Amino acid sequence: MDSSEAEALTHSDRREDTAPSTSNTSGQGDDGPKPKRVSLKRTADQPKNAKAKKKKKARVSRPAPLGYTVHQGEDMLLVISSSTSQYDGSAWTPPKKGSKKKKLTKRKGKIVHIKKKKTARARPKLANTPVAKDKKDTNLFVPQKATDHRWGESLPEEVLINIFQMVVVQDGAVPFLCRMARVCHLWNAAASSPVLWRKVTVGHCWIAPGKNQLPKTEKMIKDTIDWLAQNRFSQLQDFSLCHWTKNVSYAVEVVSQFCPHLRSLKLSYCTGLTAGAFHSLGLHSRSLQSINLQYSEFQVEGVLEFLENHGSQIKQILFTHGLKNDRLLTAITRGYCPDLELLEVNTKLDSKDCELPVCIQALQMASPKLKTFRMLNVRPLHKTMRNGADSTLGFPLLEELCIATTSYSYMTDKDLWDILFGSTRLRVLDLRGCSRITPSGLATLPCLELECLFWGQYFSSNIGLSSPKAGLHMVTRKWSQTLQQLDIANQLFTEEDLELAMSHLAQATEAETLRSLNLSGTRITPPALRSVIGQMTALSYLNLSSCRYLPRGLKRIYRGQEDIRQLLDKLE
Repeated sequence: MDSSEAEALTHSDRREDTAPSTSNTSGQGDDGPKPKRVSLKRTADQPKNAKAKKKKKARVSRPAPLGYTVHQGEDMLLVISSSTSQYDGSAWTPPKKGSKKKKLTKRKGKIVHIKKKKTARARPKLANTPVAKDKKDTNLFVPQKATDHRWGESLPEEVLINIFQMVVVQDGAVPFLCRMARVCHLWNAAASSPVLWRKVTVGHCWIAPGKNQLPKTEKMIKDTIDWLAQNRFSQLQDFSLCHWTKNVSYAVEVVSQFCPHLRSLKLSYCTGLTAGAFHSLGLHSRSLQSINLQYSEFQVEGVLEFLENHGSQIKQILFTHGLKNDRLLTAITRGYCPDLELLEVNTKLDSKDCELPVCIQALQMASPKLKTFRMLNVRPLHKTMRNGADSTLGFPLLEELCIATTSYSYMTDKDLWDILFGSTRLRVLDLRGCSRITPSGLATLPCLELECLFWGQYFSSNIGLSSPKAGLHMVTRKWSQTLQQLDIANQLFTEEDLELAMSHLAQATEAETLRSLNLSGTRITPPALRSVIGQMTALSYLNLSSCRYLPRGLKRIYRGQEDIRQLLDKLE
């Protein structure tokens, strides 16, 4: 079939569609009048645009569907979008765009118009109910998450600062306050309070230890230190840097310039501290009283210059023993720090060279206000003064003496007396590792109110080779009324001496004095143990591990008064 024949067939089809219907044109039949039916075909006398006019008349105007609903709560109006509107899930849905357009399909070169029939559906009626009557449904649509964070925004700033202060005391200001400042404007204002920034410790800064620092990262670190010093550290008192390998001097200089109230500086495991940092401290930090340089590398000359010019304001010095660092102790014995109250010299546990030459008489004359003297894991070698003059006062204000070591010590009874002959206020005495000290030497000390005595032997090669000792009862009899902590671990006193010493503790008038007792590795017996446990009601720590004269089930550490009471029942 050619194109002319297809065109003729198309015209003939159109003429058949437009021809008038001759059947039942009057609307009446044999049975009487029938209801008129709407004919879908156009009659001959109708104009060509009648079809369009008829469709326009048939359309019924409907109100536009609301995209929201309004509910009234107790204190506000809730506007809920169409995603939660009352039309969801109903039979009627708004028509989609383009649904009325005719779909054109081609069938063998013939264009066919497919018309979509309209189906009449029941339209829901909008409920014109007042807003006030819809209170019952408010709980179904109230978003709970919208009110969960209001407590943080409505708190008074003073209350929020007190809450932050509790966390800062436990976990530190950094990075806690930096994170809280990013929550909202109120928390930013509270976290910016200078009261919270009085004590700051900064650890590994942006990089892990041992890795190289890029120039971009170094610039970021310096900018951060500058911003913190200028905007947060106005009342900074205690500043600490830990594990910094670079920018240590820069941080110390910036902090000293912008923190006039700086009181304490601690550098732990830091390297690269130059003399310029101590020069800046001398110029700006007039309130600095404490310097902690333990396990850090620094220029000793800078510290010596600072102590020579500003040592009168320093009350606490802590450093690690070393060939160069020991010059600090020499400077102190020369009188650079006359008001010094705390002196601590330590070293690592695995250090081989632990001997520290020190002139006790010169130190007593140079620092008569010393209250705490610690030499941790070092072996002091006593030196005498050149002019032969001896100190007649000693350390009259000394409250704590620590000469603890993990190997062995040269300390004798005479050396201990030379240090403590004038220390009547001594409260804490730590002699762990000092195996040459005897009970008679302790009994002659002038301090009458000793509270803590640590005399245990740890990690010593001489343990087990020493002969049994005696005389512990002299120590417990002297301080039975004041001792709160007693440690005699691995001390080889006889069973009789231990029983007599425990009886002196049990006869103390103050039953709530002794709180901690370490008898690990001793020859304590059940009768001696029963006497002291039954009387000391405040005892909360008891170490009985490796006690050879106790049953196997009792050789352990007891913590808490209830646990110790159960032990007493087993002993009885």
